[in-house]
Amino acid sequence: MKLKLFFLANILLASISVSAQETPEPAGKIMEDAYKLAAKENKLIMVIFHASYCGWCRKLDASITDPSCKEYFDRTFIIRHMTVLESKDKKNLENPGANDFFAKYAGNPEGVPYFLIFDKNKKLIADSKIRAEGDGLDKPGENMGCPASDEEVTTFVKLLRKISEITDNEATTITERFKKNKQK
Repeated sequence: MKLKLFFLANILLASISVSAQETPEPAGKIMEDAYKLAAKENKLIMVIFHASYCGWCRKLDASITDPSCKEYFDRTFIIRHMTVLESKDKKNLENPGANDFFAKYAGNPEGVPYFLIFDKNKKLIADSKIRAEGDGLDKPGENMGCPASDEEVTTFVKLLRKISEITDNEATTITERFKKNKQK
């Protein structure tokens, strides 16, 4: 009898432990850790909002991690993901507080993927909205999502040139890789 209780107790503890591990990290913790790491490594922070159903989100991640682009993105950014806008049956995948964080910076009803870029001092310096030349972050714009069209890719590379050190070769490589997204 004691042995059965012992095994039941262990199974219960194991299932609680697994459940606790499945809870997504809160948005505030993600950002706190990213800011610390960015300050330490002198990098920018790219926060990518995504959802499990989003094919364009997967294309954005594949482009950033593509071997042709990966070195630039790894050298320049601390990249973090936050899950938002999930369907009712997948709300458990969302990072607590991420929808509020998303709404604060993106406004609604922006879709995913959507990215924000912060400097190591926690200042928002860029996002994934396409705006008129010279417009600031306070102006409305259209979400480029995962850059794929000529306009989106050109805007994205201009943004990277503005906020980071990027070689002409890297800019060309990123342009070529991201333009492949519209062909798939």
